[in-house]
Amino acid sequence: MIFRIKFISDEVDGFVREVKIDSDATFLDLNAIILASCKFPDDQMTSFYVCNEEWERGEQITREDMGTGDSDEDIFVMAQTKLSEFIEDEDQKLEFVFDPFSDRCFYLDVVEVIPGVSLTKPEVTRSKGEAPRQINDLDMDLSALNAATKGAVGASVDDDDLGFEGGFNDDEIDLEGFEISDGEPY
Repeated sequence: MIFRIKFISDEVDGFVREVKIDSDATFLDLNAIILASCKFPDDQMTSFYVCNEEWERGEQITREDMGTGDSDEDIFVMAQTKLSEFIEDEDQKLEFVFDPFSDRCFYLDVVEVIPGVSLTKPEVTRSKGEAPRQINDLDMDLSALNAATKGAVGASVDDDDLGFEGGFNDDEIDLEGFEISDGEPY
């Protein structure tokens, strides 16, 4: 069985990708074809969420088992989880988180299920528009901070460099109400 999956971004108008992938492929295979179709490097802790009709997140399929869940909670890892375990019908909705730091994602929709055939390799069948940047402007913010602190080792950064014009004034702090007392708190 083959799944035809369409995905879009809410950040870029006109961005659409469509892939065909075998139902026995893993979520890691789907991860790889999505990243390749957008020309993203494979260097982030991406993940999938299985969603309901209203796009509310359900089960998560992670890149790696981070060991952070409860012991009675099921952990699904991309390399070990077949698509057919979570996709059964058309209109199944998924989210693919490609920027884990900013929780930015693509919205995936299974638009067709083709029974009786198989596919050895996933393929991109439709590619329209430019993909959004993989990592949000965190890189830009860090480079601006780096430029502000450029210089000798131990160079100081003043408040103006970080956007706190006017600096900090001790006289503006009202310490009333911050005393430590031995009395009853309530």
